[in-house]
Amino acid sequence: MRSLTLGTSLTLSPSSSTPTPSSKSPLSLLIKQPPPFFPPSPRVSNESSIPRFGACRATQVVDLFPTVSPEIVVREARLEDCWEVAETHCSSFFPEYSFPLDFVLRVDRLVGMLSGFSIPPGCRRTCLVAVIGGSVGDTFLFGTEDFKIGGFDGKFSLNKGYVTGILTIDTVADFLPRKGPLRQRRTGIAYISNVAVRERFRRKGIAKRLIAKAEAQAKSWGCRAVALHCDLNNPGATKLYKDQGFRCINVPEGANWPQPKTAPNVKFNFMMKLLNTPTTTA
Repeated sequence: MRSLTLGTSLTLSPSSSTPTPSSKSPLSLLIKQPPPFFPPSPRVSNESSIPRFGACRATQVVDLFPTVSPEIVVREARLEDCWEVAETHCSSFFPEYSFPLDFVLRVDRLVGMLSGFSIPPGCRRTCLVAVIGGSVGDTFLFGTEDFKIGGFDGKFSLNKGYVTGILTIDTVADFLPRKGPLRQRRTGIAYISNVAVRERFRRKGIAKRLIAKAEAQAKSWGCRAVALHCDLNNPGATKLYKDQGFRCINVPEGANWPQPKTAPNVKFNFMMKLLNTPTTTA
């Protein structure tokens, strides 16, 4: 049987190999093309928002699919963040290094962070990270709660975010002046260090969120204050800390207060902020 395409017309001619039917036969009639069908135009409630002709306007895409700003979450660093933490630290503090020195520096920093588990008894240390694209509510974690390597949490996540900023906070007090003739380690003061934000994510409030999270962490440890050292040649960072409530502490003349070991010509401001921790009564 020969199939016919819908909408075509057929006339059987005598030259065809098929016998010509008689005039009374229905096959002698033409199979005419049906009249064209035009569907009714859909009604639009707001005709000005959708054009009738031509390509779609860009504003329609924005209206139908609005841009969603990625969420930035500040949390404790995990083992999966190790390399990005090292990358953020080195690219912020040593931007002039190039390959292969930059790679060696990152590996050295990574080893230093992972081997930093030898802290004095009773002291705390943790690394905070600001990640983009890793919502806390949608995170699925697996691993033990108590396992830590250096300042990193021993848990892993299936919903990993991109690290945009880092901060380290501890109660080791290596850079705080010792007290008493026996030079005892100070307690109750958390120390903030290694605050860094990747260049293309700066001026977005990430450093402020890291500091706020560090203060909350210090409060949970029972600390009454937080302290840090700020480079005198970095007025932007000094203003940032002052806006967050930190105040410069005048170091007594000739005092041998410990400072971070960096370039010999770098000088620091020692800054401190008191925390509004609830007082406990005996």
